[in-house]
Amino acid sequence: MALVRERIGRIIFGQDDVIDQTLVTLLAGGHVLLIGVPGLAKTRLVETLGIILGLNEKRIQCTPDLMPADILGSEVLEEDEHHRRSFRFIPGPVFSQLLMADEINRASPRTQSALLQAMQERRVSVAGQYHPLPEPFHVLATQNPLEQEGTYPLPEAQLDRFLLQVDVGYPGRDAERRMMIATTGAEEERPVAVLTAADLLDAQRLVRRVPVGDGVVDGILDLVRNSRPETTSLPEVRANVAWGPGPRASQALMLAARARAVLDGRLSPSLDDVLALAAPVLRHRMALNFAARADGLTLDGLIERLCAPLR
Repeated sequence: MALVRERIGRIIFGQDDVIDQTLVTLLAGGHVLLIGVPGLAKTRLVETLGIILGLNEKRIQCTPDLMPADILGSEVLEEDEHHRRSFRFIPGPVFSQLLMADEINRASPRTQSALLQAMQERRVSVAGQYHPLPEPFHVLATQNPLEQEGTYPLPEAQLDRFLLQVDVGYPGRDAERRMMIATTGAEEERPVAVLTAADLLDAQRLVRRVPVGDGVVDGILDLVRNSRPETTSLPEVRANVAWGPGPRASQALMLAARARAVLDGRLSPSLDDVLALAAPVLRHRMALNFAARADGLTLDGLIERLCAPLR
């Protein structure tokens, strides 16, 4: 995994946190939502991950007229040389190991729900027949936070299907300088395979066997339960949070903390892993009420205050 990090760092500049959180998601067997303005190498990251991890990678450019069959696949009527007719299933791009759904909020709700159902069930139903998706199966979806015209925001219940929401920011000056020089010359670094799909599946099984101490388990429970207005002991959460994270947040934090420990070569996670992953796990699973937004409060600021007792 250290070699995977190093190889990705040769292609993607100045996005170390994004790379680490994406690798944590893949090690935990989940899906990730990348939010950032265009041009921050989100698509390039997916292509690079596909090659380095030895995964079959495909990309969908989401548009309002994209239909579920364009993603899942469809049945076609065929006639053989004996004039016998039969239906044959033609798989769509969802039948890949690493799927990029570019600007997922531009797809219609019907198409979004078809993709998110496939993410949850890891199988596709077409004409009453189930077709299992390949293993491993991961979706890396992107959203542009600036432009909201002609978009269909993902409902809260569907956002919950993503293990992490990763906010992709601008690279630093030195990283942008290296990127500018490396990507505009005559020769450009190419990704090289490090793992195979079988290696990634082994790593995912290993993550689930990593022991977690009682202190970390209690820290996760305290953090998640304090994020809910109904169970919190913090008055600012009751006053400012419209709805809080469900049990999937606890599961996601547990798995992601284990994966982060494995990524760093440690035998078990610590509270530092929980604190580092609190914002990516919680920010798409809770919402501020209107009064809090009017006062200029932010979710990341509130999550930071929720983490303070664990430091």
